[in-house]
Amino acid sequence: MAEERSGEDLVSEYLDQNPQLAQWVETLRGYCETNKQWCGRREFILRNMEAFPTIQQGTPSSSLDRLLSLSMVWANHIFLGCRYPQAVMDKIEDMGKGIVVPDTLVRTTRDEIMARGKRNATTGNDADSGGKRAKAGPNEADGRPAGRTAARPSSQKSGPPPQAPAEHQPFFNRLYKAVAWKLVSAGGFGPNLDHFEILRSCVESCKETLSCVFVPLKDIPDLPAGRTQKEGHVCELRCQTVYMGTGYGRDESAARAMASKEALKAFQGRKVTVKIYRRRYRGKDVEDVILLDDQPRSQGFPPALSYPFQAEQLEDASS
Repeated sequence: MAEERSGEDLVSEYLDQNPQLAQWVETLRGYCETNKQWCGRREFILRNMEAFPTIQQGTPSSSLDRLLSLSMVWANHIFLGCRYPQAVMDKIEDMGKGIVVPDTLVRTTRDEIMARGKRNATTGNDADSGGKRAKAGPNEADGRPAGRTAARPSSQKSGPPPQAPAEHQPFFNRLYKAVAWKLVSAGGFGPNLDHFEILRSCVESCKETLSCVFVPLKDIPDLPAGRTQKEGHVCELRCQTVYMGTGYGRDESAARAMASKEALKAFQGRKVTVKIYRRRYRGKDVEDVILLDDQPRSQGFPPALSYPFQAEQLEDASS
């Protein structure tokens, strides 16, 4: 009995018959793409080229940029589970009809995961509360402690947990790909881009938000050596508590733009890495979680404007 050939086999046969097309389409492959991811995205590109009749092999064009962007959005959704606005999801779903990718991830949205966690936590709390109420005193039964609050373990240390880099790395791997394709569609990294808008849109496409902290320049005690200017503002960017960049400017908007430009520089290498790094914060050396590129650094980072791990310390002190 003859077996039905897979889409990958049909694409390979088609490219064997069109060697020039095969050579050109191979130049569109991303550096970090696995064979499985590339085979799926390559089929997406070839299936939809007819919908962009102005595309010519070897010639850059806005139509080609749009098709490549849509192919990357489709790949991010299929292989990484990324979600986009519904109009975009409908578009790539229609363009991807008929493409079969074996062993794809079962995609669960962040909202579904959070809702499931809340249901589990509620069930667990209800089960525990029955036994606790039986042992609690009259004040403890309605939520008030009988004497004093339980002390937190004195061995708890300040700063990020050791596993923080491993926990954040998968997200920034996805963000790296999103930024790379965004810059490709924008014509590459350059001084005339809206760096903040590029970074913001990429972060939001990965279902996260950028955190911007602004401080007047005159209020910073640990300015880098040689900086005597006291007017203006400083902006620090973080995502998922990970430090990404700092920028100086005459106002908050200019400082944010410079911080975004510095943050995007980390995405120019072959990869990004999340690490714990020592830096200054309010005159003291602290451990912070930093996003780094693959290039060796000749100097340290500017002083931190915020410290996301400080809240735990303040809570400990007030307990």
